[in-house]
Amino acid sequence: MTLALTPLLQARALAFLRQDEPVFGPIDFTLNTGEIALVEGDNGSGKTTLMRVLTGMLRATQGEVLLEGAPFALDRVAGAIVFLGHQLGLKAELTPRENLSLAQALYGRREGLSIEGALRDVGLAGYDAEPVRRLSAGQKKRAALARLLILPARVWLLDEPYANLDRDGIALVNRLIDTHARRGGAALVTSHGAVSFAGDALRRIRLHA
Repeated sequence: MTLALTPLLQARALAFLRQDEPVFGPIDFTLNTGEIALVEGDNGSGKTTLMRVLTGMLRATQGEVLLEGAPFALDRVAGAIVFLGHQLGLKAELTPRENLSLAQALYGRREGLSIEGALRDVGLAGYDAEPVRRLSAGQKKRAALARLLILPARVWLLDEPYANLDRDGIALVNRLIDTHARRGGAALVTSHGAVSFAGDALRRIRLHA
């Protein structure tokens, strides 16, 4: 008999209303080990709002979120979920190295990869001591991507991760997501552009207000 695996992340009848008007939902979905889910929807369909609900920044109007089978709680999210959104969460006066060191102090570290290795993997070797405020928009995004690599979170929530990246940067994002899924993680991704991943792990979640 094959045992059912507990989803890493699960939404049940999840919905969000603003001033009594629906932003999205209700929706149901599961995100399992090794899966990459693309959240699709028209502008205003609530893709970013969904991400904020899943991180705990917004409270759902209806439904529930489960993290590895247990009810969602903010103290369980830290270290289990990492979010990359329009605001990159980088301190402008700190260097990429200092930003990543701070993230590790707050959320733990993934074994097997140093901060130097993560910066090298995202193409920022040689920029580790440069204040973030002096980096280009694309370089800042790469520094934020390095944070994904050095934290232990199994669930990645990525809201428009391709923004401000050139073709090589877009390919980098796809490689990072695919590698994360192959290592037993999972990713929920929003994007206005074309998305392509290696393998057959991609599935789609459609939002309707």
